[in-house]
Amino acid sequence: MISIRHAEESDLPAMLEIYNEIIVNTTAVWHEEPHTLEMRKTWFAQRKEQGFPVFVAVEEGQLLGFSTIGPFRPWPGYRYTVENSVYVAANCRSKGVANLLMPPLIVAAKELNLHAIVAGIEASNEASIKLHNKFGFTEVAHFKEVGFKFGRWMDLKFLELIMVDPKP
Repeated sequence: MISIRHAEESDLPAMLEIYNEIIVNTTAVWHEEPHTLEMRKTWFAQRKEQGFPVFVAVEEGQLLGFSTIGPFRPWPGYRYTVENSVYVAANCRSKGVANLLMPPLIVAAKELNLHAIVAGIEASNEASIKLHNKFGFTEVAHFKEVGFKFGRWMDLKFLELIMVDPKP
């Protein structure tokens, strides 16, 4: 049975392995070089410092994927909007893991008094678009050829989920 829990620092090596496989083999992340464990530790510390959760999906001690929300833009006017990320190990994709990692993000965003979650998705990533649509996200923008990876230009779609009105 797959369980979802808050990530711990001891999860970072497995999270790094998932993230680096995605960097090397997919267009879900537009980095071109694998990250180091030190980079993941810095990222994790920043999430904790900013008060943003990181969730992991675990089954029989194996980390299957992770999800998080974080700042959408650094300016104060965007303080009620976050961007989400969901990453699943290659051998666990299309098995419902991402479906389990999304709800805690939405609940956490509401608890943090946020108004909107934005997802930036490479336009041909139909699985991610379908996942987000399932949870109420709608497409709000399609940017043509704004990314470049694997020797080709990539389009970027923004999907958005509007939640409750925050209480400033």
